Amino acid sequence: MGFKIESALLEACVLSVLSKGDTYGYVLTQSMKQVLDISESTLYPVLRRLQKDEYLRTYDQPYQGRNRRYYSVTEKGAQKCAMYREEWKRYKDQIDSLLIGGERND
Repeated sequence: MGFKIESALLEACVLSVLSKGDTYGYVLTQSMKQVLDISESTLYPVLRRLQKDEYLRTYDQPYQGRNRRYYSVTEKGAQKCAMYREEWKRYKDQIDSLLIGGERND
């Protein structure tokens, strides 16, 4: 049994991975798959939404006669990522206090 991954959590994970450096879709998908059970068909709508909301920008780079689309975090995206990280810490502390009896760090 697993926990359902909501769209905001997926956005936070994508922004976090991309905050470490620009990458293209396949590498991003593989990075996410190391931690989450996620498919490309789930990930690409998240990327489009983040781009539409101006949290990501894209650019193409030629590779072996084809273009690869790279994703890059904008300044607005970096701010959103920082907000998600703060929210995650609070949320995680609250859930930990219920599930494992950890102390809350308000």
